Amino acid sequence: MISIRFDAEEGAMLPEYGTDGAAGADIRAFIPSPITLHPGERIAVPTGLKMEIPPEYEVQIRPRSGLALKSGITVLNAPGTIDSDYRGEVKVILINLSSEDFIIHSGDRIAQMVVHEVKRLPFERVSGLSSTDRGEGGFGSTGV
Repeated sequence: MISIRFDAEEGAMLPEYGTDGAAGADIRAFIPSPITLHPGERIAVPTGLKMEIPPEYEVQIRPRSGLALKSGITVLNAPGTIDSDYRGEVKVILINLSSEDFIIHSGDRIAQMVVHEVKRLPFERVSGLSSTDRGEGGFGSTGV
C-alpha cells in the first residue's frame, strides 16, 4: 500500500481529512507561542512535520476556504509543492490579505494538503508547434 510517512515532533498533529469526501487533509500550526500576522504580512508557519512522499507523487499545499473568506488568510504560493525528495520540515507560507491582525495558535488548521500523482516527461526542442483553434490566444481570449 502506498502511504505518506511522517516524522512528527512531539505534540505535532498529523494531517486529518475533515470528511469522508474531502480531497484535502487539514494541516495544523505547530508553534511555541501565538503568532500575530499583521495586514499585508507573510510568514512561514511551522507544522512540526517532515514527510516521506513516495516517488512519482507530490503534496500540494492549498488554502483553507474558510480562512480565506472569513479572515483574508491564504497560502501565498498556492498551490505550494512538496517534492518527493524533500525531507525538511513542512512550513506553510501564509499571508494576511485583510485589514486586521490575525492570530495563529498552535494547533490551528492553517492549510490543507492534497496528494497528487506526478508524471515526468522529457523536454524536446523543436522549430514549431502544431496548430490549434485557440492558437496563441490567452489572458481572456476565450471570453469573459
